[in-house]
Amino acid sequence: EIGVRLVGSEMCIRDRSGSMAESIVYSSVFGAVLASLRSVATRLVVFDTEVVDLTDDLSDPVDVLFGVQLGGGTDINRAIAYCQGHITRPADTVVVLISDLYENGIADEMLRRAAEIVGSGATMIALLALSDSGTPSYDAAHAAALAEIGVPALACTPDLFPDLMAAAIERRDISAWAAANDVRTAHQVDDD
Repeated sequence: EIGVRLVGSEMCIRDRSGSMAESIVYSSVFGAVLASLRSVATRLVVFDTEVVDLTDDLSDPVDVLFGVQLGGGTDINRAIAYCQGHITRPADTVVVLISDLYENGIADEMLRRAAEIVGSGATMIALLALSDSGTPSYDAAHAAALAEIGVPALACTPDLFPDLMAAAIERRDISAWAAANDVRTAHQVDDD
């Protein structure tokens, strides 16, 4: 459990499209970690071209981890829209989007909605898909566009994820956290 007292909420938006197949365990572990935090109220939403809210299933981590089938297509915009409608206390909300950011929906709308979430005072982070070898795989243009509107896009290993969430909950600068922990942001990877 993260040693932070927060009366707020976390939203984990997990991409379950076919392109995330190699990253399914990675993203499921992050979702299960968020679900286990007692100091926050967690909402878990998975998506491909449809959005499924698994919040009621959070009491059974095995079902959450392995109960969702991968589908085809990706509509990140639709998932963000769904979650945006559930943000009631923006200053106390952290939205974690776990995806490769390959958007088949309306990319401009996805970016507009993400900007609205950040503009409302909520914290939003994009965790990039990792392959089994730990290599990030993602749409670099969307990662850069998200970074420009205040949504850091980074590849974080499961061992550092609790520290990342503590930094987000405490509203610390995620880019500074990434630099201090030798975690490269998508912007840094793209600049190399």
